[in-house]
Amino acid sequence: MPAQKRNPRVLIVTPEVTYLPQGMGNIANYLSAKAGGLADVSAALISKLFTLGADVHVAMPDYRGIFHKNIGPLWDLYRKELETYQKYLPEERLHLAEDRVFYYVHHVYSDFTQENIKIALAFQREVINNILPRVRPDLIHCNDWMTGLIPGYSRMVGVPALFTIHNIHTVKATLAEIEDRGIDAAEFWQHLYYDYMAVNYEETRETNPVDFLVSGVFGAHFVNTVSPTFLREIVSGRHDFVSHALRQELTNKDHSQCAYGILNAPDASYEPASDPELVQNYTPEDWTAGKRANKLYLQKHIGLIENPDAPIFFWPSRLDPLQKGCQLLADILYHMVAKYWQQHLQVVFVASGVFQRHFLSIVNFHGIEDRVAVCSFSEPLSRLSYAAADFLLMPSSFEPCGLPQMIGPKYGTLPVAHDTGGIHDTVQHLDLARNRGKGFLFQVFDSAGLMWAVDEAMDFYRRPAEVRAPQVRRIMQEAAEAFNHEVTAGHYIELYEKMLQRPLITEAYETA
Repeated sequence: MPAQKRNPRVLIVTPEVTYLPQGMGNIANYLSAKAGGLADVSAALISKLFTLGADVHVAMPDYRGIFHKNIGPLWDLYRKELETYQKYLPEERLHLAEDRVFYYVHHVYSDFTQENIKIALAFQREVINNILPRVRPDLIHCNDWMTGLIPGYSRMVGVPALFTIHNIHTVKATLAEIEDRGIDAAEFWQHLYYDYMAVNYEETRETNPVDFLVSGVFGAHFVNTVSPTFLREIVSGRHDFVSHALRQELTNKDHSQCAYGILNAPDASYEPASDPELVQNYTPEDWTAGKRANKLYLQKHIGLIENPDAPIFFWPSRLDPLQKGCQLLADILYHMVAKYWQQHLQVVFVASGVFQRHFLSIVNFHGIEDRVAVCSFSEPLSRLSYAAADFLLMPSSFEPCGLPQMIGPKYGTLPVAHDTGGIHDTVQHLDLARNRGKGFLFQVFDSAGLMWAVDEAMDFYRRPAEVRAPQVRRIMQEAAEAFNHEVTAGHYIELYEKMLQRPLITEAYETA
C-alpha cells in the first residue's frame, strides 16, 4: 500500500486579520486587527483552510492594545486562556509575535514611517527567529510590505514562499538597521532587493536601503496581486506611480509564470437578506420592496426629498483624489443633478477624506442639500446606503482590487465605474440584449467619461419595471455566487498546490 500523502503545513504571516476559526482557541475570535481588505482576506483564507482540515498556522503581531480595545475588561481572562492554550496544546496554531513596540499601538499602521519600520522589523524578527523554526512549515504565505523580508529568508532555507501584494506601499531600511533589530540579514542579504546594485555585503550594509515590498517580490517563489488586471497593468507600465523596481520584479515573476492575480472578496456579512443595518432585509426575489423601504428611511434620515422613485447614486469610497477619482464627480455634480432634476436624481456620500469639503461647498453654493447629502463615513450608514441606492459611483483612476463594486451588485446596486484594475475583473458593462453585465463602465478617465456612464445608468433606470426587475435579480444572484470568500480561498489553495509540486530543498530546517 502506498504511503499516504502528508498534509502540508502552511504558515500564513499577516499583520492583520478580522477573525480566526474557533478551533484555534476561544480567544481567536477576539484577536481582530484590521486596517483594510487584507484582514478580511486573511481571515477567510485561514478559516477555509482550517475547515478543509489543512495544517494551517497563523503568525501575527501581539497587538495587545488593539485586542484589549476589542474585548475590554475580559482581556485579562482571555489572555490567560491563550497562554494556557499555547503552553499545553501540542499543535499550537496561533503564533503571536511578541515585542513591546506593538503591545500598545492602537492601529495596525502608524502615520509615521519610522514607527512602521520598527513594527515591521519586530514582527519579522520574531517570525524568522522563533516562529518559523518552531512551526517548520512546508509553505509560507506572506502578506504585504510588513512581511517583505521573510521570502528572502525562505529562499535561504528552501521553503516555498508566496508573497501577496494588497497595496503598493513600502518602507526602506539599511541592513545595519535591520540587523540592529535582531534579524541576521547577513545570512540571506543576497535574496533582498536594494535601491542600488549590491556588489558585496560590506559595501551594501550601511548605505544601500532595502525595499521591503520589492524584496518580498524578489525573494518569493510565487507572487500575486489582488486582481489579474492590476497585475497586467503594472507589468505593461500603465501606472506611473508604480516604482520601476516593483514593475521590473513583477515582470520577471510574470515571465517565469510565477505571478498571478487573485481577487479579494467582500466580508460575508454583506448580505442584504441578513444585514442587521437594513430597515428591511430582502433577497433577489423581493428586492424592489426591500430597496423601497430602505430608500425612504435613508432619505428621511439624512434630509433628502422622500421619494421612492428618485434614483440614488451612492459614493462608498474614501474621498481621495489621487486614486478614487472624486475630482471627476466634482466637475459634473451640479450638471448631473440639474440634468435629471425632473427625475429627482439624488447623490449620497458616505465617505471621509480630504476632498469632502469640496462637495460640501458645491452643495451649499447651489442650495441642493435636499438632493445631495455629504456624510462622513459610518459603517451602519454605508450598509444602509448600499441597500437604498440604485447605483454606486466608483470612478477610480486605478484599483488594485476594490470591494464596493462587488458589494453593490449583491445589494442590487449597480456600479458606475472606470474600467480599470479589479473593476475590470468584476464588472462587465450591462448588455440587455445578451442578458449580461453588472454595471456601467467608462474607458477614458475624465469627467465626460463619467457623465456618459451616468447617462447610461439613467437610461437603464427609465426602462419599464418588467425590464429592470429581472436584470437586477440576475445581477444579485450572480454577484452572490461570484463574490465570496469560498471562491477566493479556492484560488489560493490551487496556487499552494502548484507551489508545493515544484522541487525545492527538502531539509528546510536542517541547520535552523
